[in-house]
Amino acid sequence: MPLTVESDVPLLSVRGIRKAFSGAPALSDGSLELHRGEVHALCGGNGAGKSTLLNILMGVLQPDAGEIRVKGAPARFANTRQPLDAGLAMVQQEISLVPDLTVAENIFLGAEPRRFGFVDYRRMNRNAAEVLRSIGCDLDPGETVRRLSIASRQLVEIAKALSHRNAEILIFDEPTSAIGEKDAARLFQVFRDLAAAGKGIIFVTHRIAEVFEIATSYTVLRDGARVSSGAVAAITPETLIETMVGTPVSREFVARNRPGPTPVLEVEDLSANPRCAGIGFTLHEGELLGIYGRVGSGRTETLEAIYGLRHADSGSVAVLGRRLRGGNPAESLDAGLAYVPEDRKRNGLVLGASVRDNLSLSVLGRIERAGFVNAAEETRRTQAVMGRLRIRSAGAAQEVRSLSGGNQQKVVLGRSILCEPKVLLLDEPTRGVDVAAKHEIYRFVAEFTSAGGAAVIVSSEMEEILGMSDRILVLRNGRISACLSKEEATQNRLVMEAD
Repeated sequence: MPLTVESDVPLLSVRGIRKAFSGAPALSDGSLELHRGEVHALCGGNGAGKSTLLNILMGVLQPDAGEIRVKGAPARFANTRQPLDAGLAMVQQEISLVPDLTVAENIFLGAEPRRFGFVDYRRMNRNAAEVLRSIGCDLDPGETVRRLSIASRQLVEIAKALSHRNAEILIFDEPTSAIGEKDAARLFQVFRDLAAAGKGIIFVTHRIAEVFEIATSYTVLRDGARVSSGAVAAITPETLIETMVGTPVSREFVARNRPGPTPVLEVEDLSANPRCAGIGFTLHEGELLGIYGRVGSGRTETLEAIYGLRHADSGSVAVLGRRLRGGNPAESLDAGLAYVPEDRKRNGLVLGASVRDNLSLSVLGRIERAGFVNAAEETRRTQAVMGRLRIRSAGAAQEVRSLSGGNQQKVVLGRSILCEPKVLLLDEPTRGVDVAAKHEIYRFVAEFTSAGGAAVIVSSEMEEILGMSDRILVLRNGRISACLSKEEATQNRLVMEAD
């Protein structure tokens, strides 16, 4: 655990922050305290008010009431520059680097050192190397960001945050959502080093295990208000989950799969560049097949090749005996395949459209008459799936962009279900959703397989893969390195086969 430096005066104190949008309260008591040397977990479900509070701290939003103090002094941030000047910096969940600029150019973007009116690249590269070394990173400052892995890009984001007047309060929003265990362990060591140097870190995550691995203190927001805070050592994972959700929630995975004899998906010697080589397996009715591997192992590429989003160089895919031509998602959908992509915002949703329009997008051809959408049938179908998945919204007309992450994910799942698929291809189906939404997704997948459907799930969360899967394929460098039964699969075995 990181070194905790006690101080009577908090590095950051937030009390009674309130914020409403169009009369609807998003925060009624946004409160927390952060001391030097702490890694403070900010916990809560989707819609709890975490994002609103962070946006207020970073000057994106203005509070309606409440108090912010930095090192004991009152602070009010009217714009996004003032928090940086006060020593706050935030690393967003969605990496915001400019891909075609170098590491150094991204770190000092907008604050480039100059000489005689021109950017001093030598000094900028030297300064960038110094900041990178401070977090134990040996990246080349002259390397183009586009060529970096996601984990390396996150380290550049951290260096960028530290470059802002030597920030003392660092906020990380879901920093491990797109990286594997090894890179997460490296990132957590950076957290420990920063905390030991007297920085204060606010850490937002939906992964309960990470709270107990890295955080020393915590705050739970629920329905816009602080409901609990204290030392992580004083609580249990079960208590934290129940505090976040408001009701007891079992941590057990809802796995009721009953694989049958009928093959529903047959993949034979499938190859697609890059990182998909010679993939083969047979999926049976009622079965859930897990796919595990490090970031870059070819997990997403494999699902895309099966669904037809990525052109296959060789091999075949068949659904219930029907061989697909490949490279044609519409054909895959018609045959009974449905795909839930990893990045819901970029690839799964039309954010400016309504819940109804997003849900019915893939079935418009089935509910039209004489070239016009049958509005009554569309409403019937969308209301049914909203009830089935417990999608929480103000109604089917609400814009998807205003929903919580968990409800957005349910909309993507709901659209797939409206297509009445035989097989679900799920790429990180619970990434960035809260504990309650995760369990609802687990329940839904279990009901789908119990009814005779089958699913392939890619997940970076080892507990999820082990808890949900009947069999697990482990990928390494685009190839299957192991196929493990439920009895054979353990955390150590997965790590060994993935490395």
